[in-house]
Amino acid sequence: EVVAWIEEVGCARQFATRAAGIFLEEMRAALLSGELDGETMKTRLDNLAAGIATAAGKLTEPHLRHVINATGIVVHTNLGRSPWPAAAAARAAGLGQRYLNLEFNLEDGGRGQRDKAVESLVNQLLPGTGVVVVNNNAAAVLLVLNTLAEGKEVVVSRGQLVEIGGSFRVPEVMAKSQSILHEVGTTNRTRSRDFEEAIGPQTGALLSVHPSNYRVVGFTEEAELEELAALGRDHGVPVIEDLGSGCLFDLRDVGIHDEPTVAQRLATGVDLVTFSGDKLLGGPQAGFIVGKPDYVARVRSNPLYRALRLDKATTLALEGTLAIYVNGDLDGIPTIRMLRMPIADLESRAKA
Repeated sequence: EVVAWIEEVGCARQFATRAAGIFLEEMRAALLSGELDGETMKTRLDNLAAGIATAAGKLTEPHLRHVINATGIVVHTNLGRSPWPAAAAARAAGLGQRYLNLEFNLEDGGRGQRDKAVESLVNQLLPGTGVVVVNNNAAAVLLVLNTLAEGKEVVVSRGQLVEIGGSFRVPEVMAKSQSILHEVGTTNRTRSRDFEEAIGPQTGALLSVHPSNYRVVGFTEEAELEELAALGRDHGVPVIEDLGSGCLFDLRDVGIHDEPTVAQRLATGVDLVTFSGDKLLGGPQAGFIVGKPDYVARVRSNPLYRALRLDKATTLALEGTLAIYVNGDLDGIPTIRMLRMPIADLESRAKA
Protein backbone atom coordinates (compact mmCIF):
# COMPACT_ATOMS: atom_id res chain seq x y z
CA GLU A 1 0.00 0.00 0.00
CA VAL A 2 2.78 2.43 0.93
CA VAL A 3 4.79 1.48 -2.18
CA ALA A 4 1.71 2.10 -4.30
CA TRP A 5 1.27 5.52 -2.71
CA ILE A 6 4.92 6.42 -3.42
CA GLU A 7 4.51 5.47 -7.06
CA GLU A 8 1.19 7.30 -7.32
CA VAL A 9 2.45 10.65 -6.00
CA GLY A 10 5.90 10.28 -7.54
CA CYS A 11 7.89 11.31 -4.46
CA ALA A 12 11.45 10.21 -3.69
CA ARG A 13 11.82 7.17 -1.41
CA GLN A 14 14.05 9.16 0.97
CA PHE A 15 11.25 11.71 1.40
CA ALA A 16 8.69 8.94 1.97
CA THR A 17 11.01 7.37 4.55
CA ARG A 18 11.22 10.65 6.49
CA ALA A 19 7.44 11.01 6.36
CA ALA A 20 6.97 7.44 7.60
CA GLY A 21 9.39 8.12 10.44
CA ILE A 22 7.38 11.18 11.51
CA PHE A 23 4.13 9.20 11.35
CA LEU A 24 5.51 6.34 13.47
CA GLU A 25 7.09 8.75 15.99
CA GLU A 26 3.72 10.48 16.43
CA MET A 27 2.07 7.08 16.95
CA ARG A 28 4.71 6.08 19.50
CA ALA A 29 4.34 9.34 21.44
CA ALA A 30 0.55 9.02 21.47
CA LEU A 31 0.78 5.44 22.80
CA LEU A 32 3.23 6.38 25.55
CA SER A 33 1.09 9.30 26.67
CA GLY A 34 -2.06 7.19 26.77
CA GLU A 35 -3.81 9.31 24.12
CA LEU A 36 -4.12 6.36 21.73
CA ASP A 37 -5.99 3.14 22.50
CA GLY A 38 -5.54 -0.17 20.72
CA GLU A 39 -8.56 0.18 18.47
CA THR A 40 -7.57 3.64 17.25
CA MET A 41 -4.02 2.46 16.66
CA LYS A 42 -5.30 -0.45 14.55
CA THR A 43 -7.41 1.94 12.49
CA ARG A 44 -4.42 4.19 11.84
CA LEU A 45 -2.21 1.28 10.87
CA ASP A 46 -4.90 0.00 8.52
CA ASN A 47 -4.70 3.40 6.83
CA LEU A 48 -0.92 3.59 6.86
CA ALA A 49 -0.53 5.22 3.47
CA ALA A 50 -2.98 7.99 4.37
CA GLY A 51 -1.15 8.62 7.64
CA ILE A 52 2.22 8.85 5.89
CA ALA A 53 0.70 11.16 3.26
CA THR A 54 -0.50 13.48 6.04
CA ALA A 55 2.97 13.47 7.60
CA ALA A 56 4.49 14.17 4.18
CA GLY A 57 2.23 17.18 3.83
CA LYS A 58 3.56 18.55 7.13
CA LEU A 59 7.14 18.25 5.85
CA THR A 60 6.46 20.56 2.91
CA GLU A 61 3.75 22.77 4.39
CA PRO A 62 4.80 26.45 4.04
CA HIS A 63 5.54 28.17 7.33
CA LEU A 64 4.78 31.67 6.07
CA ARG A 65 1.20 32.36 5.07
CA HIS A 66 -1.27 35.20 4.65
CA VAL A 67 -2.74 36.59 7.89
CA ILE A 68 -5.25 39.36 8.55
CA ASN A 69 -3.79 42.40 10.28
CA ALA A 70 -6.51 43.46 12.73
CA THR A 71 -4.11 45.17 15.13
CA GLY A 72 -4.54 48.71 13.85
CA ILE A 73 -0.76 48.92 13.40
CA VAL A 74 0.07 49.59 9.75
CA VAL A 75 3.79 48.74 9.89
CA HIS A 76 3.76 45.68 12.15
CA THR A 77 7.14 44.05 12.81
CA ASN A 78 5.70 40.61 13.54
CA LEU A 79 3.41 40.64 10.49
CA GLY A 80 6.07 41.33 7.88
CA ARG A 81 6.20 45.13 8.21
CA SER A 82 5.03 46.83 5.01
CA PRO A 83 3.21 44.76 2.37
CA TRP A 84 4.83 45.19 -1.03
CA PRO A 85 3.18 47.32 -3.72
CA ALA A 86 1.57 45.13 -6.39
CA ALA A 87 3.87 46.59 -9.06
CA ALA A 88 6.95 45.77 -6.97
CA ALA A 89 5.83 42.19 -6.34
CA ALA A 90 4.99 41.70 -10.03
CA ARG A 91 8.38 43.02 -11.11
CA ALA A 92 10.25 40.72 -8.72
CA ALA A 93 8.17 37.67 -9.66
CA GLY A 94 8.25 38.36 -13.40
CA LEU A 95 11.95 39.03 -13.93
CA GLY A 96 13.03 36.77 -11.07
CA GLN A 97 12.06 33.78 -13.24
CA ARG A 98 14.31 34.90 -16.09
CA TYR A 99 17.88 35.82 -16.87
CA LEU A 100 18.38 39.56 -16.56
CA ASN A 101 21.10 42.20 -16.75
CA LEU A 102 21.67 42.25 -12.99
CA GLU A 103 25.38 43.02 -13.34
CA PHE A 104 25.68 43.42 -17.10
CA ASN A 105 25.87 46.71 -18.99
CA LEU A 106 23.68 46.39 -22.08
CA GLU A 107 25.30 49.44 -23.70
CA ASP A 108 28.97 48.45 -23.69
CA GLY A 109 28.84 44.74 -22.81
CA GLY A 110 30.90 45.23 -19.67
CA ARG A 111 30.20 44.49 -16.03
CA GLY A 112 27.27 46.46 -14.65
CA GLN A 113 26.25 47.76 -11.22
CA ARG A 114 23.36 45.78 -9.73
CA ASP A 115 21.72 48.73 -7.99
CA LYS A 116 22.20 51.22 -10.84
CA ALA A 117 18.44 51.61 -11.42
CA VAL A 118 17.84 52.05 -7.68
CA GLU A 119 20.55 54.71 -7.60
CA SER A 120 18.96 56.54 -10.54
CA LEU A 121 15.51 56.51 -8.94
CA VAL A 122 16.86 57.74 -5.60
CA ASN A 123 18.70 60.56 -7.38
CA GLN A 124 15.40 61.70 -8.88
CA LEU A 125 13.86 61.78 -5.40
CA LEU A 126 16.94 63.11 -3.57
CA PRO A 127 18.97 65.04 -6.17
CA GLY A 128 22.73 65.17 -5.80
CA THR A 129 23.04 62.31 -3.33
CA GLY A 130 25.09 59.16 -3.52
CA VAL A 131 23.36 55.92 -2.57
CA VAL A 132 24.27 52.39 -1.55
CA VAL A 133 21.63 49.84 -0.58
CA VAL A 134 22.19 46.76 1.61
CA ASN A 135 19.87 44.18 3.13
CA ASN A 136 18.56 46.15 6.14
CA ASN A 137 19.18 49.29 8.15
CA ALA A 138 21.26 47.54 10.81
CA ALA A 139 23.56 46.37 8.01
CA ALA A 140 23.66 49.93 6.67
CA VAL A 141 24.77 51.30 10.05
CA LEU A 142 27.30 48.49 10.45
CA LEU A 143 28.79 49.12 7.01
CA VAL A 144 28.99 52.90 7.42
CA LEU A 145 30.67 52.71 10.83
CA ASN A 146 33.11 50.04 9.70
CA THR A 147 34.02 52.14 6.65
CA LEU A 148 34.42 55.52 8.32
CA ALA A 149 35.34 54.68 11.91
CA GLU A 150 37.00 51.27 12.18
CA GLY A 151 39.32 51.43 15.18
CA LYS A 152 38.18 54.97 15.95
CA GLU A 153 35.69 56.56 18.33
CA VAL A 154 32.08 57.21 17.36
CA VAL A 155 30.51 59.92 19.52
CA VAL A 156 26.83 59.39 20.37
CA SER A 157 24.38 60.71 22.97
CA ARG A 158 23.61 58.41 25.91
CA GLY A 159 19.93 59.11 25.33
CA GLN A 160 20.14 57.54 21.86
CA LEU A 161 21.73 54.19 22.71
CA VAL A 162 18.48 52.42 21.93
CA GLU A 163 17.40 48.83 21.48
CA ILE A 164 15.63 48.42 18.16
CA GLY A 165 13.82 45.13 18.77
CA GLY A 166 14.76 41.50 19.28
CA SER A 167 17.37 42.56 21.88
CA PHE A 168 19.33 44.20 19.05
CA ARG A 169 21.11 47.24 20.46
CA VAL A 170 22.96 50.13 18.84
CA PRO A 171 26.11 49.64 21.00
CA GLU A 172 26.30 46.01 19.85
CA VAL A 173 26.12 47.01 16.19
CA MET A 174 28.89 49.54 16.83
CA ALA A 175 31.07 46.91 18.49
CA LYS A 176 30.69 44.57 15.50
CA SER A 177 31.71 47.42 13.19
CA GLN A 178 35.04 47.59 15.08
CA SER A 179 34.37 51.20 16.04
CA ILE A 180 34.70 52.45 19.62
CA LEU A 181 31.65 53.80 21.41
CA HIS A 182 32.14 57.22 23.04
CA GLU A 183 29.04 58.18 25.03
CA VAL A 184 28.36 61.83 25.81
CA GLY A 185 25.75 63.74 27.77
CA THR A 186 23.14 62.08 29.95
CA THR A 187 20.06 59.96 29.32
CA ASN A 188 17.76 62.97 29.19
CA ARG A 189 19.99 65.91 28.23
CA THR A 190 22.78 66.08 25.67
CA ARG A 191 24.01 69.31 24.08
CA SER A 192 26.17 70.05 21.05
CA ARG A 193 28.99 71.15 23.36
CA ASP A 194 29.09 67.60 24.78
CA PHE A 195 29.90 66.37 21.27
CA GLU A 196 32.43 69.14 20.69
CA GLU A 197 34.30 68.39 23.91
CA ALA A 198 34.52 64.72 22.91
CA ILE A 199 36.08 65.35 19.49
CA GLY A 200 39.77 64.48 19.34
CA PRO A 201 42.43 62.75 17.23
CA GLN A 202 40.69 59.38 17.68
CA THR A 203 37.24 60.57 16.59
CA GLY A 204 35.98 58.74 13.51
CA ALA A 205 32.39 60.01 13.34
CA LEU A 206 29.51 61.69 15.13
CA LEU A 207 26.35 59.58 15.23
CA SER A 208 22.74 60.61 15.76
CA VAL A 209 20.06 57.94 16.21
CA HIS A 210 16.42 58.85 15.54
CA PRO A 211 14.33 57.36 18.40
CA SER A 212 11.30 56.41 16.21
CA ASN A 213 8.83 54.73 18.61
CA TYR A 214 10.77 55.60 21.78
CA ARG A 215 10.61 58.90 23.67
CA VAL A 216 12.24 60.59 26.66
CA VAL A 217 9.86 63.35 27.75
CA GLY A 218 9.90 66.11 30.34
CA PHE A 219 13.22 67.70 31.28
CA THR A 220 15.05 66.79 28.06
CA GLU A 221 17.36 68.22 25.44
CA GLU A 222 19.13 66.79 22.39
CA ALA A 223 21.70 68.38 20.11
CA GLU A 224 20.11 69.45 16.83
CA LEU A 225 21.36 67.68 13.72
CA GLU A 226 22.21 71.05 12.14
CA GLU A 227 24.52 71.73 15.08
CA LEU A 228 26.22 68.35 14.72
CA ALA A 229 26.63 68.85 10.97
CA ALA A 230 28.33 72.20 11.60
CA LEU A 231 30.60 70.61 14.21
CA GLY A 232 31.55 67.89 11.77
CA ARG A 233 32.44 70.40 9.07
CA ASP A 234 34.51 72.48 11.49
CA HIS A 235 36.49 69.47 12.71
CA GLY A 236 36.62 67.39 9.52
CA VAL A 237 34.58 64.56 11.08
CA PRO A 238 31.73 62.82 9.21
CA VAL A 239 28.27 63.09 10.75
CA ILE A 240 25.89 60.15 10.36
CA GLU A 241 22.22 59.82 11.18
CA ASP A 242 20.48 56.49 11.67
CA LEU A 243 16.99 57.62 10.70
CA GLY A 244 15.43 54.19 11.23
CA SER A 245 12.07 54.05 9.48
CA GLY A 246 13.01 56.68 6.93
CA CYS A 247 10.08 58.09 4.95
CA LEU A 248 10.09 59.85 1.59
CA PHE A 249 6.52 61.10 2.06
CA ASP A 250 5.79 63.97 4.47
CA LEU A 251 3.64 62.34 7.15
CA ARG A 252 2.45 65.67 8.51
CA ASP A 253 -0.21 65.42 5.81
CA VAL A 254 -1.70 62.46 7.69
CA GLY A 255 -1.28 63.88 11.21
CA ILE A 256 2.11 62.39 12.10
CA HIS A 257 4.44 65.21 13.08
CA ASP A 258 7.50 63.52 14.59
CA GLU A 259 8.85 61.52 11.63
CA PRO A 260 11.12 63.71 9.47
CA THR A 261 11.64 62.83 5.82
CA VAL A 262 14.99 61.75 4.43
CA ALA A 263 15.16 64.97 2.39
CA GLN A 264 14.63 67.07 5.52
CA ARG A 265 17.48 65.31 7.33
CA LEU A 266 19.86 65.62 4.39
CA ALA A 267 19.04 69.35 4.26
CA THR A 268 20.60 69.76 7.72
CA GLY A 269 24.03 69.19 6.18
CA VAL A 270 24.56 65.74 7.65
CA ASP A 271 27.01 63.63 5.63
CA LEU A 272 25.18 60.29 5.57
CA VAL A 273 21.67 59.10 6.46
CA THR A 274 20.70 55.44 6.82
CA PHE A 275 17.12 54.15 6.80
CA SER A 276 14.94 51.11 6.13
CA GLY A 277 13.11 50.09 2.98
CA ASP A 278 10.33 48.02 4.54
CA LYS A 279 8.88 50.42 7.08
CA LEU A 280 7.50 53.86 6.20
CA LEU A 281 8.98 53.70 2.71
CA GLY A 282 6.62 50.78 2.09
CA GLY A 283 8.86 48.46 0.08
CA PRO A 284 10.95 45.32 0.62
CA GLN A 285 13.48 44.91 3.41
CA ALA A 286 16.55 47.00 2.62
CA GLY A 287 18.96 49.43 4.22
CA PHE A 288 19.66 52.70 2.43
CA ILE A 289 22.86 54.71 2.80
CA VAL A 290 22.43 58.13 1.19
CA GLY A 291 24.36 61.37 1.35
CA LYS A 292 27.61 62.98 0.25
CA PRO A 293 28.86 61.12 -2.86
CA ASP A 294 32.48 60.91 -1.66
CA TYR A 295 31.49 59.18 1.58
CA VAL A 296 29.07 56.89 -0.27
CA ALA A 297 31.87 55.91 -2.67
CA ARG A 298 34.05 54.92 0.29
CA VAL A 299 31.22 52.80 1.69
CA ARG A 300 30.68 51.06 -1.65
CA SER A 301 34.38 50.16 -1.91
CA ASN A 302 34.38 48.40 1.49
CA PRO A 303 34.80 44.61 0.94
CA LEU A 304 32.09 44.07 3.57
CA TYR A 305 29.56 45.59 1.15
CA ARG A 306 29.60 42.43 -0.96
CA ALA A 307 28.46 40.38 2.03
CA LEU A 308 25.56 42.76 2.71
CA ARG A 309 24.33 43.71 -0.76
CA LEU A 310 20.82 43.04 -2.07
CA ASP A 311 19.79 39.94 -3.98
CA LYS A 312 18.08 40.29 -7.37
CA ALA A 313 14.50 39.79 -6.11
CA THR A 314 14.81 42.56 -3.52
CA THR A 315 16.56 44.82 -6.02
CA LEU A 316 13.69 44.36 -8.48
CA ALA A 317 11.03 44.97 -5.81
CA LEU A 318 12.85 48.08 -4.64
CA GLU A 319 13.00 49.41 -8.20
CA GLY A 320 9.25 48.88 -8.49
CA THR A 321 8.59 50.67 -5.19
CA LEU A 322 10.79 53.68 -5.90
CA ALA A 323 9.31 54.05 -9.39
CA ILE A 324 5.92 54.66 -7.76
CA TYR A 325 7.40 57.54 -5.75
CA VAL A 326 8.95 59.00 -8.89
CA ASN A 327 5.64 58.72 -10.76
CA GLY A 328 3.84 60.35 -7.83
CA ASP A 329 1.02 57.79 -7.50
CA LEU A 330 1.50 57.15 -3.79
CA ASP A 331 -1.76 55.21 -3.47
CA GLY A 332 0.12 52.45 -5.27
CA ILE A 333 2.07 51.90 -2.04
CA PRO A 334 -0.15 50.01 0.46
CA THR A 335 1.53 51.50 3.55
CA ILE A 336 1.04 55.08 2.34
CA ARG A 337 -2.49 54.32 1.16
CA MET A 338 -3.45 52.95 4.57
CA LEU A 339 -1.87 55.86 6.43
CA ARG A 340 -3.79 58.32 4.23
CA MET A 341 -7.13 56.55 4.64
CA PRO A 342 -9.78 58.89 6.12
CA ILE A 343 -11.01 58.08 9.63
CA ALA A 344 -14.58 57.73 8.33
CA ASP A 345 -13.46 55.01 5.90
CA LEU A 346 -11.65 53.18 8.69
CA GLU A 347 -14.74 53.30 10.89
CA SER A 348 -16.97 51.93 8.13
CA ARG A 349 -14.51 49.10 7.45
CA ALA A 350 -14.37 48.24 11.16
CA LYS A 351 -18.17 48.04 11.33
CA ALA A 352 -18.57 46.03 8.13
